[in-house]
Amino acid sequence: MRFLFLIHLQNARQSIKSNRLRSFLTMVGITIGVASITTIMALSAGANKIVSTQVDALGGNIAVVRPGAPTNDAFSQLAGDHQFAASTLTDIDVASIKDIEHVSAVAPLMVIGGAVSGNSDAPANTPIVATTPELQAVSNIQIADGQFLDPNLIASTAVIGPQLSVNLFGTEHSIGQTIRVKGEPFTIIGVMKRTNSPINYNNVDFDNAVLINLESGRALNQGSSHLQQINVQSDSVTHLTSVITTINKTLLRNHLNEVDFAVLSGTQVAQPTSRIFTAIAGVSVAIAAISLIVGGVGIMNIMLVSVAERTREIGIRKALGASNRDIVAQFLIESLVLSIGGGVAGYLLGYAVAFAISTFLTFDPILNWEVAGVAIGVSLIIGTLFGIYPAIRAARRDPISALRQYE
Repeated sequence: MRFLFLIHLQNARQSIKSNRLRSFLTMVGITIGVASITTIMALSAGANKIVSTQVDALGGNIAVVRPGAPTNDAFSQLAGDHQFAASTLTDIDVASIKDIEHVSAVAPLMVIGGAVSGNSDAPANTPIVATTPELQAVSNIQIADGQFLDPNLIASTAVIGPQLSVNLFGTEHSIGQTIRVKGEPFTIIGVMKRTNSPINYNNVDFDNAVLINLESGRALNQGSSHLQQINVQSDSVTHLTSVITTINKTLLRNHLNEVDFAVLSGTQVAQPTSRIFTAIAGVSVAIAAISLIVGGVGIMNIMLVSVAERTREIGIRKALGASNRDIVAQFLIESLVLSIGGGVAGYLLGYAVAFAISTFLTFDPILNWEVAGVAIGVSLIIGTLFGIYPAIRAARRDPISALRQYE
């Protein structure tokens, strides 16, 4: 059996070599499809790892409260989506959480829209984040120059991201400069350290953001709070579970037993962002699969042509005792060689493209066996599905008719 398999492999190799250009063009469709899937999966895994790594780096004592009932819908669970709907989180919730035993810090986040300007105008989508000084400790925000928000300073002070500083003043050293947020003047007292990580569990690109005190945010928002998130830090990892339980009970009481909020911790914090990337990757993979179907049709077409060209060979093999099973195996192996060859080439090409694209992004693609398994698995499936019909057709050839065809 093993000897027969090697013979089939040798026959497949000879057939491909005798029609190099035709075989190459047939594999191109598979190569493009697998390369597309590999690129998407590698980049998606890299994006997901960013948030997971950030959550792990927090030390395991962080919980996040977000508005809206818990859901498995990736798109609606993103905190950013709640910027466009009425938030269910209030200042009363923040005060209640602060009073919970073993809570060491609470940092609410209110993201508001509006124009930001300095010596020049900032991009229209510049995040304006109203928060409290506790955010620095809870989210491990590093300051490159100056200081973070301080309740002892006047309200009209701001901390900005390094890239926003460059956009507004042409330098990352803009301490003492004045910016206008929604038309109101703020003095810059600090510039954050560059993170090059627009993807994070706060859903805020801190490199391009301006941070102001929560009181100032309320004033800019017609006196009301519109909290997209509340970050909570417990005094130890061991107390986090009890803190989360108490937060749920407290907020249920505040919200009249209506579950219109979600308390997340550990890997749950990263799930909404991870799900959105997974959903996008799934849609993209589905689109890329179209090229795989085209490649599969190409394999079927070339195998049908091969069967027609080798009718006499099939007749001779069957006359010498080859069974239908042997003929099916011969042509199916040839189909699999074409698809797997295209799959391996696509896998390598896909990672090359992923690393090339990552030079323009803030994260790197992930090398793992899952992507390799998907690439080879897809190739095997395509080769089998689109190669089985030509192989069966070859096996059903009548040996006498096949031998007479070229007399």
